[in-house]
Amino acid sequence: MQKIGILGGGQLGKMLLQAAANYPVETFILENDANCPAAHLCHHFTKGDIKNFDAVYAFGKNLDAITIEIENVNVEALEKLSQEGVKVFPHPSVLKTIKNKILQKEYYKQHEIPSPEFIITKNR
Repeated sequence: MQKIGILGGGQLGKMLLQAAANYPVETFILENDANCPAAHLCHHFTKGDIKNFDAVYAFGKNLDAITIEIENVNVEALEKLSQEGVKVFPHPSVLKTIKNKILQKEYYKQHEIPSPEFIITKNR
């Protein structure tokens, strides 16, 4: 049975678990809040910080695959897990792009994806 981890246990995590129930997978959640919406639906719950390198790495190192329900996670830990053979969805490079709104807008422009015009400003 495949071991699938989800970083975050909110409403999207709950919906991921509901969909996963249709497949022969063992589900794991990493989340700070033990009373989160997904906590009672997963096979294994780990209380921990999805932004902390050590917590994310320790959570993911024995999984077959890991995904997210929110993009505010420790990408460096996901990069290391990916290098070690854990399948990470979306790929850490994608997460870096979507976490940085300037990179995201530049990606849209470079790939001719329709998007509102934007101006990049510098902080004072």
